[in-house]
Amino acid sequence: MTDLSVFTDPRSVAVLGASADPAKWGYWLARGALRGAHRRTVHLVNARSTVIEGTPSVPSLSALPEAAELVVLCAPAPTIPDVVTTALEQGTRGFLGITAGLDGVSPGLEREVAAQIREAGARLVGPNCLGLYDAANQLELAWGTFAPGSLAIVSQSGQLGLELAGLAAHAGLGVARFVSVGNQSDVTARELLDDLVDHAETRAVVLYLESFADGRELVATMARLRDAGKPVVVLTVGSSEASRAAARSHTGALTAATDVVAAACRAAGAVLVETPAQAIDLAHLLVGSPLPSGRRVAVVSDSGGQGAVGADTMARHGLTVPRLSAATSASLARLLPATAAVANPVDLAGGGEQDLATYARVVDVLASSGEVDAVVLSGYFGCYGADTPALEERELEIVETLAGTARAHQRPILVHSMSHDSTAVRSMRAQAVPTLHTIDAVARSLDLATAIAETRDRPVPVAVPTPPAGVGSATDYLAARELVGRYGVAYPRAAAVSTREQLRAAIADLRAPYVLKAGWLEHKTEVGGVAVGLDAAAAESSWDDMRGRLGDGAYVLEEMDDQSDVVELIVGARHDRSFGPVVLVGIGGVHAELYRDTRLALAPIDTAAARALLGELRGFPLLTGWRGRPGVDIDAAAEVVAGISRLLVDRTDVVEAEINPLRVGPGGAVAVDALVVLADTADTTTDVELTGAVK
Repeated sequence: MTDLSVFTDPRSVAVLGASADPAKWGYWLARGALRGAHRRTVHLVNARSTVIEGTPSVPSLSALPEAAELVVLCAPAPTIPDVVTTALEQGTRGFLGITAGLDGVSPGLEREVAAQIREAGARLVGPNCLGLYDAANQLELAWGTFAPGSLAIVSQSGQLGLELAGLAAHAGLGVARFVSVGNQSDVTARELLDDLVDHAETRAVVLYLESFADGRELVATMARLRDAGKPVVVLTVGSSEASRAAARSHTGALTAATDVVAAACRAAGAVLVETPAQAIDLAHLLVGSPLPSGRRVAVVSDSGGQGAVGADTMARHGLTVPRLSAATSASLARLLPATAAVANPVDLAGGGEQDLATYARVVDVLASSGEVDAVVLSGYFGCYGADTPALEERELEIVETLAGTARAHQRPILVHSMSHDSTAVRSMRAQAVPTLHTIDAVARSLDLATAIAETRDRPVPVAVPTPPAGVGSATDYLAARELVGRYGVAYPRAAAVSTREQLRAAIADLRAPYVLKAGWLEHKTEVGGVAVGLDAAAAESSWDDMRGRLGDGAYVLEEMDDQSDVVELIVGARHDRSFGPVVLVGIGGVHAELYRDTRLALAPIDTAAARALLGELRGFPLLTGWRGRPGVDIDAAAEVVAGISRLLVDRTDVVEAEINPLRVGPGGAVAVDALVVLADTADTTTDVELTGAVK
């Protein structure tokens, strides 16, 4: 790991392009740098030697009495190459590149400047970045104002990073470290994340990236942060249909860029969110609060309506609101009025107004019961002191008790308060009792935090070889199924048929009913390249029909799988250019893209992980038995998923592989289709038998 301390606590800083005009970047950078002038030497560089915030500037780096350890580049792009050369000659170790548009001066100039800096043993953050901030070291070199706290923000978009920092400040979290990575011409987001592993002030991380050039290494880094007790929340883009447009397989068409990032996050023990607000809402739970150990939630409210809505909202987010035991309900009943509901959700029925301590007592009973993994308090709490000042001190005492209960029982206590920002709300946030203004935000954050906890001990996927660039052609069906079959996938017997004589020989050798396929086509069903349920005469008739429509080619006659009570799955794998091989499983068949019921994981995975992936499908009840039908062999399906996940790791010449459908019945799993797409450099006929019966 390269030492990046020059970007966190430099001995001296020079701001090139410092300005006295508050509307300019140079002013904010100069002002922020001067705030740390008691800790480090600060030089301001302005061509007109302007006095800025009472501090005189010098006209150039050459006029400095000593080399600046860190130089902030906020000057016109054409001047940057000469400035960098001068700074390197003086001994500068780091550059913060605010300036954008170097390639507009000369194509490739940005890459050349970054290479020059690296070759001199220095480092560059940016260019085209918004700046950086380190609270503990009082280093502020960015537009805007930051509130110190315990959240680290690493963002490819400077302005979105500022939005995150502003939301964190408003929510009472604050920022421990902020870095806008810009174009990442040298220092990468992964390196900056790695530098946070041992950063004592950081307790959780929010990462925004639009590209993941070193995806597997990034996964490993996020896992190290997880292991250090610093969970990572990820924001990205790429969920639109446009990201799927070039897919060759159903697997590709069913996979958006964000699906792969979500799989990478699960592998690393991180979590993907959709908006900056969601990221900061979740950060409340991750900074200091215990993570939930399961999905059982107790909902407590001083309003029956809010309690019922809260319970429904938890359920929509995959959380359960279990009925409490008779003993726990009896304990609650002794604390509450006779009209209270004590089964879950719990309605205080005015008990809170009679005695504010009731809130704390009820929460303590639930947190200590062993029957729930988290407690949600929803409603008016947090408003008492704001609406009735005489109650403020008492309400703050109850906040202290709630925080102590969370620590004592190591269960998160979340509050949905009707107050946005009362003294009690601020106190709860400061004491790691996450407090949000909507029940939706509470439920979503609890769901995401539970997902982080569920992946806490998951091993990190291994690094994998990079496949050749470019995608070539698909193998024909028999070649594809022969290769896929090496990974434990069963197929019916089949034979290649190119002539009528071969067709009749196959009919005599194979068992009816038959399936006839145009084996060279990638998506046979769409063009009438499959005929099923054939006897001998129908096989010949279908042969004539297909040849008349589709022409000569590598046709296949196959025994028809006649298992009953089957569920059709799609199982596929492909190489993602950032994260390497990924494996997908979902409800399959001709309606796979209609249902879009799929789950994705970084490959390879073992059979246990594959079974867990199957269990996450919305259609999983179809596999366990639905409306009186018998359950299917889930273990057999999981073995196929694990096998396909290994194929792309072993064979880097394979860029996509897919089975759709995999027919899974009570007696096992049989594949009746196969697609294998090879890289350009692959030989599609190597060691694959293309003729004769395939057992």
